[in-house]
Amino acid sequence: MMTVSDDEAHSRARPRPRANSGASSRATFTGREALGPIIDQEGREIPPESLGEGFREFRFEFGNSPFGNLTREQRLVRLEALAKLLDVAFVVPGTNIRYGIDGLIGLIPVVGDIITTAISLWLVREARALGAPWYLTARMLGNVAVDGVVGMVPFAGDAFDVMFRANIRNVRLLRRWIDKQGH
Repeated sequence: MMTVSDDEAHSRARPRPRANSGASSRATFTGREALGPIIDQEGREIPPESLGEGFREFRFEFGNSPFGNLTREQRLVRLEALAKLLDVAFVVPGTNIRYGIDGLIGLIPVVGDIITTAISLWLVREARALGAPWYLTARMLGNVAVDGVVGMVPFAGDAFDVMFRANIRNVRLLRRWIDKQGH
């Protein structure tokens, strides 16, 4: 499993995959100054002075999510990690075939495909909140629709889910667009 260091999450550079060195498998965010604007779940910029101490510490308070106010790069890293978990987190032993939770949940007839399509739609919503234009979100929605509709076909649809990887495609589209924008 890939880990994300604080430097990768706080830098504007694209995170590079690295071998798991036995470190913790989850990213931690320290109280360092984040690079770039901090945005909320709707994509609006938040002035750093209005965050207070709640943003600097990892704690749960009802109504104040520690994940709501992240930088654009941190949100993109989060989307990339979720897409990898959904599409390529595991390897079929003895082969080079990668699959993710999307392929496993999709084995549950109809309900599994609805759940994974809903998660994929959340990724598109996050892309829109990051400022993705309508033509990019339309293409992302097309990928989700193809994955969802074909995924409903028993067995053949599950094999298609493993090979099509709509979430990875969508995050790559978003990353390319953001890189072109110079965010």
